[in-house]
Amino acid sequence: MTTSKQLILVDGSSYLFRAFHALPPLVNSKAQPTGAVKGVINMIRSLIKKYPDSNIAIVFDAKGKTFRNEVYADYKANRPPMPDELRSQIEPIHQIIRAMGLPLLIIPGVEADDVIGTIAVMASEKGMDTLISTGDKDLAQLVNPHVTLINTMNNEILDIEGVINKFGIAPHQIIDYLALMGDKSDNIPGVPSVGPKTAVKWLLAYDNMQGVIDNAEQIKGKVGERLRENIDLLRLSYNLATIKLDVDIEVELAALVMSEEDPQALYDLYSELEFKTWMNNLPVANINTASATANNAGAFDSANTTALEIPQDSVKLVPDSLHYHSVLSEQDFSNVLTALHKSTHFSLSVESQESHFLHSTITGIAFSFQLGEAYYIPLNHKYEDCPEQLSIDSVLKRLKPFLENASLAKSCFDQKQLLHLFSNYGITLRGIKFDVLTASYVLNSVAVKHKLEKICQYYLDETIDDISELLGKGKKKIGINQLQIEQLSPVATQKADFIFRLDLLLKQKLSSSDNLFAFYKYYELALSPVLFNMERNGIIVDSDALNSHSAELAISLKQLEEQAYELAGEEFNLASPKQLQAIFYEKLELPILKKTKTGQPSTAEPILQELALNYELPKLILNYRSLSKLKSTYTDKLPLDVDSVTGRIHSNFQQAIAATGRLSSTDPNLQNIPIRTAQGRRVRQAFICRPGYKLLAADYSQVELRIMAHLSQDPGLLTAFAEAKDVHRATAADVFSVAEEDVTTSQRRSAKAINFGLIYGMSAFGLAKQLGISRQEAQQYVDLYFEKYPGVLKYMDETKVLADELGYVETLFGRRLYLPDIHAGNGMLRKAAQRTAINAPMQGTAADIIKQAMIDIDHWLTSTDLDAKMVLQVHDELVFEVKQEDLALLQQGVEFRMISAASLDVPLVVDTGVGDNWDEAH
Repeated sequence: MTTSKQLILVDGSSYLFRAFHALPPLVNSKAQPTGAVKGVINMIRSLIKKYPDSNIAIVFDAKGKTFRNEVYADYKANRPPMPDELRSQIEPIHQIIRAMGLPLLIIPGVEADDVIGTIAVMASEKGMDTLISTGDKDLAQLVNPHVTLINTMNNEILDIEGVINKFGIAPHQIIDYLALMGDKSDNIPGVPSVGPKTAVKWLLAYDNMQGVIDNAEQIKGKVGERLRENIDLLRLSYNLATIKLDVDIEVELAALVMSEEDPQALYDLYSELEFKTWMNNLPVANINTASATANNAGAFDSANTTALEIPQDSVKLVPDSLHYHSVLSEQDFSNVLTALHKSTHFSLSVESQESHFLHSTITGIAFSFQLGEAYYIPLNHKYEDCPEQLSIDSVLKRLKPFLENASLAKSCFDQKQLLHLFSNYGITLRGIKFDVLTASYVLNSVAVKHKLEKICQYYLDETIDDISELLGKGKKKIGINQLQIEQLSPVATQKADFIFRLDLLLKQKLSSSDNLFAFYKYYELALSPVLFNMERNGIIVDSDALNSHSAELAISLKQLEEQAYELAGEEFNLASPKQLQAIFYEKLELPILKKTKTGQPSTAEPILQELALNYELPKLILNYRSLSKLKSTYTDKLPLDVDSVTGRIHSNFQQAIAATGRLSSTDPNLQNIPIRTAQGRRVRQAFICRPGYKLLAADYSQVELRIMAHLSQDPGLLTAFAEAKDVHRATAADVFSVAEEDVTTSQRRSAKAINFGLIYGMSAFGLAKQLGISRQEAQQYVDLYFEKYPGVLKYMDETKVLADELGYVETLFGRRLYLPDIHAGNGMLRKAAQRTAINAPMQGTAADIIKQAMIDIDHWLTSTDLDAKMVLQVHDELVFEVKQEDLALLQQGVEFRMISAASLDVPLVVDTGVGDNWDEAH
């Protein structure tokens, strides 16, 4: 090994835990966990691809205790035992690494950090550069002119300057820093009450731990006392935090080189684990596939696995070669136009300058007409010595007929974003037949965060370039149009190519299960243009009213501060948990109801709510927090979100976020504005309409309870809804054995808590807490409920069994809702997944119903002359802006289409309201 080659040391143990916790669970058809294997090997493969000229070695912790346990018996004592589903994946990872030809180091009696530190020192002494791939902050102590850290999860690079910027201290002070703070995960004690800020402050003042000890008498307050009381613990912590740099590894640096991989061993391992794509990518020469194929017959049957692995044999996804082109001349563009004329289907990807969707600008457009071939047309790059580009106006004018041709099939990633982009240039994009974003979401909403890079990794086992890496971060970040064409073109063409590939694969996966492709096509794909229209419409906000409200809230907050100071007997920061802890539990000696993971008395909201029942200050703090959040999130911010051109707020409604199918609203979030308080309703009063218009709000009534009645087929619930009873009053009458007219307000409230609590999987313990009653009394309520509504209990039990068998549940319309933790070894995770299994079909079906209503209503509005627009969707509610003369017709039409969106065994009921503002209408 020559000194010119960089050495990369991979902290395999760090990779192992990150892969296990960060990625969705994956099992093969034999119920063998494989997610961590796939995650770790993917990260290693990505490193090899990114650093092809480096030598790479992988280091893992050995089994058993280390020398640190001899120094301190409680070292890492807080850590729970490794889950069996992770432990079983370690040996396959080791076997694959060896078969890849990579050096694998596991030294008993020490940790992976110590082995890495020793090798890094050996390399530095020879003038070699070392890159350590890890997510462990402890290794920052190794950084020097020759040693750098990289966190591949977020691409954070820590050289000497990077360590200083991140921690506020130099690498040589990291051990002192760790010793002062301690480390809860490793059970390194440190000095009680010393956190990062205090540790940095002391080290900047006294240079190192010894300097802090020498000046301990000068440090005032309780923290100074604790320092002086714990000098011995501090020295112990220093020894525990110090990475050993002289491990006897019995390996020469020259041996840490990659040898030839063993294709047969890799094939056998991938076959056993059922990594089909990796098997197919191995060179076929000299591989005996017969035995592996026989042993794994049927392994990819989607019915036998929760991982949604579906055979890929019937679709070719890997091209024979790649042909990516930059289009800079008229001749090149003519070739693209010729291809468009001949094409019946192409994929489309657009690069754009970051901005609000109303004002986004196109930087370039990429097309792919077949596997492995793509074209990038740069249109708006701006940098020094930038080559001449084709005129954006001319290009878009000639592309417009193809883009607007509804019969010319197109595939893309994020249809809604493209609709906005082209709309900004007067082009109505039509003919999107496949959207990779929504297809991935429908296939498995929890498998990945639905970004193109993640989808390619998950479904194709391919790592594609991330443009954000090219743009930089912080002050050094540049706009995408400042990237050189030769930098962006390979990335843009690659995206178009992989969208083309994913179209083929995901379409096959959707088609492999009954009704799933139809659900995708007629619900999610059809909804994107509806959301585009709604976002484009926007809603008017009265900024003056919000500014006025904000000023009043500032006065109220100031008054609450003064009252809090008076109750506490001193001034303090009401937003500081540490200061609240001191006031509540040290000065006022309030009861400690719960402690945080770090052993501190909790000041979390549920704890304050409990304390507020008996103590004035916690009640006041809750009020302060509520008003402060209202001010910072809404009254201060919403006026800033008003578009200067339209005078409206245009929120972004995202389809592929919530696991259950619900929409989420961002920039700004309009779905969480509080409505139970007068102050929250006042924010809604600022959402208004034009003169001569009204706002119409249409809201499904108790839709999830109605879906529960339909799913459970419980006679009591079906009868209550069929007879249009007050279902909570009817439930109270049944549970408490009284006549409906005799039900008290308290009994109805309890019944309402039971009705809604059970559909969210609430236990008797949770119900007791909500109603302020004993757990025994709450259990009696639940028992009585199930006695009166046995169909509900039967549905819950059957759903849990089905979820355990399939790994997912379904909505009435066929949306699959996967449950990654349904087989978790951790009981709490498994029970949470079971609760989700009960609720998800109801919440998901409710989401499907309102989406169907939105699609129907949008189609109706765009085909009539009604002067009305859909402007908001919030959970089970739709909001419209309508001219006063058209109000009655809109109200009738909306109610009819919302009620008709689904056929249940109980009637759907829609409540509508009208007003000059959203609060009045609601």
